[in-house]
Amino acid sequence: MLTGTLPFLSDLTRSARFTGCVYKLTEISAAGTRLTQPLIPRWSHPDEGIRATMTSTLTLPPVITSTAHISTPARRRFAAPAVGVLAGLIAAVGSGTPSYWGDEAASVLSAGRSLPSLFHMLDHVDAVHAAYYLFLHFWMSVVGTSEAAVRFPSAIAVGFAAAGTLTLGRQLFGLRLGIVAGLVFAILPQVTRMGAEARSYAFAIAAAVWLTVWLVSLVRHGEVRRRAWLLYGVAAAAATYLFLYLVLLVAVHITVVVAFHASRTVVRRWAEAMTVAAVCAAPILYAGLSQRGQIKFLAHRDYATAWSVLVGQWFSTPLFAALAWALIAVGALTAVGRSRRSHLPSVIVVLVWFAVPTMLLLAGNAWVSPMYNLRYLAFCTPAVALLLALGLDGIGSPIRSHQWRRVALVIGLVALLAAASPRYIAQRGPFAKDGGSDLRQTADVVAAHASVGGAIVFDSSGKPSRKPRLALDLYPQSFTGLTDVALVKGYVDRPALWDQVAPTDSISALILPHDTVWVVESGQDRAEIDAVRGLGYRIEKSFPVHRTTVYELSKE
Repeated sequence: MLTGTLPFLSDLTRSARFTGCVYKLTEISAAGTRLTQPLIPRWSHPDEGIRATMTSTLTLPPVITSTAHISTPARRRFAAPAVGVLAGLIAAVGSGTPSYWGDEAASVLSAGRSLPSLFHMLDHVDAVHAAYYLFLHFWMSVVGTSEAAVRFPSAIAVGFAAAGTLTLGRQLFGLRLGIVAGLVFAILPQVTRMGAEARSYAFAIAAAVWLTVWLVSLVRHGEVRRRAWLLYGVAAAAATYLFLYLVLLVAVHITVVVAFHASRTVVRRWAEAMTVAAVCAAPILYAGLSQRGQIKFLAHRDYATAWSVLVGQWFSTPLFAALAWALIAVGALTAVGRSRRSHLPSVIVVLVWFAVPTMLLLAGNAWVSPMYNLRYLAFCTPAVALLLALGLDGIGSPIRSHQWRRVALVIGLVALLAAASPRYIAQRGPFAKDGGSDLRQTADVVAAHASVGGAIVFDSSGKPSRKPRLALDLYPQSFTGLTDVALVKGYVDRPALWDQVAPTDSISALILPHDTVWVVESGQDRAEIDAVRGLGYRIEKSFPVHRTTVYELSKE
């Protein structure tokens, strides 16, 4: 609707003060904009109000010459949900095929405890994952513990994150580029991995992007109401309970406030919100610091490498990484060029989100204590998707024809999809997790061949998250009737993640009463086999699984 004034009032109404009228838009064409309305002028009269109805047709200058770039309300309304559903489906398909691996075992076993046992454990370890474990506790009580069911919430979170990426792209660069960013996000290898993982990373991505959408909206609208900002601050604090490393997002949000030239009042409100967030997040920050010893294993892992940062962190394969870095370079260069100068603040925000959290984490890893893991920066994937979308758009910028620019954009998307597809398929293989986790398949072999009355012994070497006895805890129904002779105390009775077990060479008296002993060895290690054979048992059969081998031994 348009509001204007009439230059053709009659003599009768000249004594009145005209206040305006309403025009109805009926036609848009290259020749001009034609407006026709049933007209009810609004005026005041010294003596009495006078009502009149008349019609008029006006032809305005050709302000709008094309409808090609008009985003219809329906397109705006349904684009984000549609891309979100697509991304969620991509993440969910095949997610139940791979076996659980060690980190997921921590999630499933922790969430499967009784609430008193869970809270007792959280007092000693993994407090930073408390919110996710509590959610998973109630989720598993409804849907069970199958891989597909437990991983499904992560796929849903990826869907929300894709919708958020599109929304943020629309805020910063327009709807078309937002849609491209949402589609690119849906196929990023790190995103499709986290969408099929029973960990909190997908939730962290969704929280990060929607918090940023919220902040951009508050800043751009010049919101000054204290209540709106306090809600944002509480939400920011809540996100840290979901994933502690989201505190790094503060650097990005400072950039939003500065780049978009927020007023002094808005800056003050943001500072107040961050103060509230810091107070609310203090307990989880304290818990993280007090339990920081649980990530001391990072000191023994060479994670902070050029390959991790440039390839593994977001792109997984050298081919996808090469294509992605080329597009990022194109996007950054074209976005700060003359045709994109109005987008410079938006580009700065995205570049900071893309680079600064990684730089801060690497600096802390080098100079404070080990803290880098490529999974910890999954919350930066929306920025990666936005930069790739800028690159795809930049490829076609020299092309004058809008049609051929769209063709170039589609070709770029197809190239990214082709580069991502092999990794996506590999992520949905039966041994896709942690370099070949075969916990479920090992449990299936034992269930198929073992009989009631035997003893079972597990390889106790290696790091806890790779020990094959996790198969027993994750799939206990497959080990019914077998005696776990090495168990000292189960994980549910301990303030720790894993079972307490005795060394095999110290439990001879518990093994000897059994005629059959099943030994589960990981890799090339044969310590448990040698220990059992030393008690007078011989190998009857072996069942290679993947990286695990199941042996059946009987008394000689």
